[in-house]
Order: sequence, then structure tokens, then C-alpha cells
Amino acid sequence: MEPLVLACLGGALIGLLLTLFGGGGSVLATPWLIYVVGMADVHAAIGTSAAAVAVNAATGLAAQARAGRVKWPCASVFALSGLAGALGGAQLAKQVDGQALLFWFALAMIAIALSMLLPKKGKGDPGVHLTGPLVFKLAPVGLLTGLAAGFFGIGGGFLIAPGLMAATGMTLANAGASSLVSVTLFGTATSASYAASGQIAWPLFGALVVGGAVGTLAALPLAQRLESRVKLARTVFAVMVIAVAVFILTK
Repeated sequence: MEPLVLACLGGALIGLLLTLFGGGGSVLATPWLIYVVGMADVHAAIGTSAAAVAVNAATGLAAQARAGRVKWPCASVFALSGLAGALGGAQLAKQVDGQALLFWFALAMIAIALSMLLPKKGKGDPGVHLTGPLVFKLAPVGLLTGLAAGFFGIGGGFLIAPGLMAATGMTLANAGASSLVSVTLFGTATSASYAASGQIAWPLFGALVVGGAVGTLAALPLAQRLESRVKLARTVFAVMVIAVAVFILTK
């Protein structure tokens, strides 16, 4: 029973971070299952976390959509262009040794976190809308992000939110909310690939989802406050990602 309780607690943390940042939960899900819950099979942990993150992201997306923070046209272009990448990345990852996969996962986490700590020119444009030129900026970034998301078995939100901000100039709050469209789609595609190979622990998946729903509800009041603390939120998010990456590398 203890693994299920631990998975439920991890799900609550994942749901909280997914709703606030769009990606922190995806980053933490696999390490939580391996190092806290005690899953020995890295690939099964990746498949299970991807499935849970997809469900929790969908829950968070519904909440963010009701709050009006999702930029649907930009988010849809990004997500659809990355779907093929996510499927291809998942197939590739299943051919790679589990420990090697974790090593590259940790390096990618550090690189993205450092990029988020770089000074930003402004708070972003809350009124951004999709244009023709913007489609050609969003699609390639979405494809590469989907590939990385599928390969590392994550929703990819920690890549998606910065990618959306860089391509469109939208605010952190809008990027975090909009990234959940891709997190949901990429996580679904990745977990479907692992499910087809029998590499998902369904009881732990259920515990993660239940905990994630609680975390999502707890995050909603905090999401509004986040909009006025952009720099602090970005820094906390980046430091959290680096800390988990360093832990993975030292293990």
C-alpha cells in the first residue's frame, strides 16, 4: 500500500506544478516514481508517468481554459506540429538503456532551466494572437519539443512554455496555461506507445491521477497570484528543475 500512498502524494505535487507552470510536474514525475516510490524499471516509470501527466495536464488545462489564460490558436499549432515528434521520440527511447536515458534527461533539464534564468526583455504580451509568420515560428519549435518530450517520456511542458514565450512573446502565465495543450497531447502519445509495449504500472498510474486532481485544485488560487510575480516564478521553477537534475546525476 505504501507505494500507492507515495504515488498519490507525488501526483498532488505534479498536479500543483503542472497547473502553475505547465511543466514542473512532468519533470518530477519519473524521478519521483524511481527514487521515491521505488520503481526499478526506468522504462515502466517513464510510461506510467507519461500517462499520469497527460491526465493531470488535461485537468489543469480545463481549469486554465475556464480562467481564460489559454491562447488556443498558438497552443494548437505548437501541439499538432509536435505530435509526430512525440511518437517518434517514444519509439527511439525504448531502444535506449534506462540509465543512459536518465543521464540525458538530467542534462536536458539543466540546459532548459538555465535558459529560463536568462534575463527577459519584458513581461510579455497578454494580447498575442496567431498570424501567418507566427505559424512558421511555432511549428518547427513544436516538432523538436515533441521529439524531446517523447524521447524523455515527459509531457514536455518545461520545454514548451519557454518555446511558446520565445516564438510568440506571450506572458509566462499564458505560456504555462497554453503549454498544457501540448503536455496533454504529447503525454497521451508517449504513454500510448509504452502501453502498447506493456510498460505502464496501472495501479501507480491511478494513484498519481487521484493525487494530481487534488494538486490541481490547490493550485488554482495560486495561479492568479503568479501573474504578478513573473520573475520570481520563473526563477523558482528553474531552480527546482536544476535541483532534480543534479539529484539524478549524483544517483
